[in-house]
Amino acid sequence: MDAVLLSRLQFAAATMFHFLFVPLTLGLSVMVAIMETRYARSGKPEDLEMTRFWGKLFLINFALGVVTGITLEFQFGTNWSRYSAYVGDIFGSLLAIEATAAFFLESTLIGVWIFGWKRISAKAHAAVMWLVAGAGNLSAIWILTANGWMQNPTGYVIRNGRAELADFGAVVFNKFAILEILHTVPAAFLLSGFFVMGISAYHLLKKQHIEFARKSFSLGLAFGLLASVFLLIQGDIHAKHVTEVQPAKLAAMESHWETTDKAPIYLFALPDPGNERNAIEFGAIPGMLSYLGHGDFGAAVTGLKDIPKNERPPVLLTFLAFRVMVALGLYFILATILGVFFRKRLLDRPWYLKMMLYSIPLPYIAIQAGWIVAEVGRQPWIVYGLMKTSDAASPIAASQVGTSLLAFILVYGLLGALGFYLIVRHARRGPVPETT
Repeated sequence: MDAVLLSRLQFAAATMFHFLFVPLTLGLSVMVAIMETRYARSGKPEDLEMTRFWGKLFLINFALGVVTGITLEFQFGTNWSRYSAYVGDIFGSLLAIEATAAFFLESTLIGVWIFGWKRISAKAHAAVMWLVAGAGNLSAIWILTANGWMQNPTGYVIRNGRAELADFGAVVFNKFAILEILHTVPAAFLLSGFFVMGISAYHLLKKQHIEFARKSFSLGLAFGLLASVFLLIQGDIHAKHVTEVQPAKLAAMESHWETTDKAPIYLFALPDPGNERNAIEFGAIPGMLSYLGHGDFGAAVTGLKDIPKNERPPVLLTFLAFRVMVALGLYFILATILGVFFRKRLLDRPWYLKMMLYSIPLPYIAIQAGWIVAEVGRQPWIVYGLMKTSDAASPIAASQVGTSLLAFILVYGLLGALGFYLIVRHARRGPVPETT
């Protein structure tokens, strides 16, 4: 393996591990803020117990997200220095704003929230949690804006052999970035909803902390249902914009080889990229890909054969990841609709509670699959149409990257094992009275 491929694997490993913690931080912070607002209004001990329980899970998750996020950003200097030199004027400014305007604010406010119990009023303490949630989601918005610029670069000029910022408004209000934000943040809320529902289902199955679990489940259900339905609608809008600015990605998502009118979607297919065809095609829905991409069942959809080979993304991985994401998205809608009907008699539906408990990992898988579609489907570009990934890596030896990749895997593996052990341990124990 060369240094470029190893650097890509290292960045992918770091990013995917980091993103095991970010979505839960975004959604759970808002849910904890809602719980604490309820306590500030009611003054009931059970509302305080609920806030403290989910708040501790939020803090464990946040700590792991911080550690993995910091090392991730270092790689822009160590592994991707040519990228940083070429587009740092634009990309670097967005990361700087994220750190100074959002991450530092969030970290400071979390300190106030941790140590502010009984030092400030209940209402003020709840307000701090809302600020934490706002700062955390603002941080995600700036990061996604930076990624959206890489997907569809706008507001720049090429000057002195590098990309320089020309229109900050065009970067911030980049349509691709806005659509990416509207897809990723609700996906984080969906994951948080299923996380809360799954843990609540565990306690209901054990017939312990019944009232706590019911109230938590209801809140998680609201988040999960609203987010899953929103994502279905927004995903359709997002797909049409992808067709407009990244036709190669859409073609890879559906393993679509020939440019055709009334392009079909296949319920089951198996790409054979080496022979530029599908080895298996089954259950064609005529015109559906044309509608997905253009909103017109008769529109022509660009096939991979009309895209130069050196500009095609990896087809099989993009194709499979997209199908995993879509299939799980439909499952989430079905699971939450069932929850609406069963919410008043959850104890009488142990099979449904088990289903929700075992569903905890599924939003994580869906989100990871979504990022594979977004990032692998963008290849071979690191900045779409502007800079290829092969031109962006640092001039370092493959042995150096291989050593750091191994170190990342070992350290992150230990961190992940510790983090998930703490999460599982606290989740299984359930809420404890404030006096303990």
